Amino acid sequence: MSIEVKVPVLPESVSDATIATWHKKAGEAVKRDENLVDLETDKVVLEVPSPVDGVLKEIKHEVGDTVNSEQIIAIIEEGAAAAPAKEEPKAEAKSAEKPAPAAAAKADAPKAEKTSGKGNDDLSPAGLRVATEEKIDASKVDGTGRDGRVTKEDLVNYSKDGGAAKAAPAAAKPTPGSRPEERVPMTRMRAKIAERLMQSKDSIAMLTSFNEVNLSAVSKMRKSLGEQFQKTHDVKLGFMSFFVKAAAEALKRRPIVNASVDGSDIVYHGFQDISIAVSTEKGLVTPVLRDVQDMGFADIEKAIGDYAKKARDGKLTLDDLQGGTFTITNGGTFGSLLSTPIVNPPQSAILGMHTIKERAIVENGQVIAAPMMYIALSYDHRVIDGKDAVLFLVDIKDQLENPQRMLLGL
Repeated sequence: MSIEVKVPVLPESVSDATIATWHKKAGEAVKRDENLVDLETDKVVLEVPSPVDGVLKEIKHEVGDTVNSEQIIAIIEEGAAAAPAKEEPKAEAKSAEKPAPAAAAKADAPKAEKTSGKGNDDLSPAGLRVATEEKIDASKVDGTGRDGRVTKEDLVNYSKDGGAAKAAPAAAKPTPGSRPEERVPMTRMRAKIAERLMQSKDSIAMLTSFNEVNLSAVSKMRKSLGEQFQKTHDVKLGFMSFFVKAAAEALKRRPIVNASVDGSDIVYHGFQDISIAVSTEKGLVTPVLRDVQDMGFADIEKAIGDYAKKARDGKLTLDDLQGGTFTITNGGTFGSLLSTPIVNPPQSAILGMHTIKERAIVENGQVIAAPMMYIALSYDHRVIDGKDAVLFLVDIKDQLENPQRMLLGL
């Protein structure tokens, strides 16, 4: 019985997808729930599993093709068995059993010379994905797996170390005075990120306000209660949960910052769904913490940890990225001292965190050293006035410098 393999139902915000990688070839056996193909959308890479056991009878769309929701991309013959591999003629097999000494030496020579891994056809699905995305020829990579196989980690390390530029022979090095260039097409996700950033720049009257926060109280609380918190909740108490909780409380008091523009209307959201910017190898993604107003510190830390792992493993789903009424981004993890983050439409504001630096400040007439952080709020001036933006930042500052306030809902 022939079974159709279709593109999953895509949400309204995603119009189509691109065939990124086929993990099976026509004629190969497939198992139920085994990943057949990766589809790249504007936001995530979707895996399409086989619905049944059988044989991949036909592939209707090749790598690079654009496909739409519920479009047929392959046919599987349910219950069929793959055709056996062709065997070499027995006569040739016998003649190869006892080669002449000279012939044996020649046959062994290529094996002795080959020190790199096998080609792309021998890669695991995860490895093939990395090789395809990074345009790596696996035969040029030294394999550390069993029997010299190239693993996903080998490919990732090869890419980080400069790839072919590092492995290239001396003769291939640029001549003195040359100005080498390489042109590669944007990935679909990178192109969409660029499009959304330009949309934000061109359609929003964006302005940024700044403040600074003394994180001494938060640091002391983490130091004194962090160990007990981890034992109780099985998760570390980080800085991010303090900022997320403080933002949720501030959004309750400044609902205009939590609003969005829809045509000529302003939509006020009675809930706080906060998007957390997460950096991945493919670009920045913003999974959403839903109903943060009802979450505790442990819930927030666990949810952020889960999203970070899913982002690293490429397992984020479209549902994880849909919605969001406000965004927090933390450039401080990369050492950023100050920045002006770009609003994520249709949201109206984004909070930027930065690196913590111990600086001299005046407190009660005394100069002391304190862990300080600059914070920034970029906002849509069509919706949010400067007064609201400044008071929102002041509210964030007050809660973080007096964390007991957010614990008591003050």
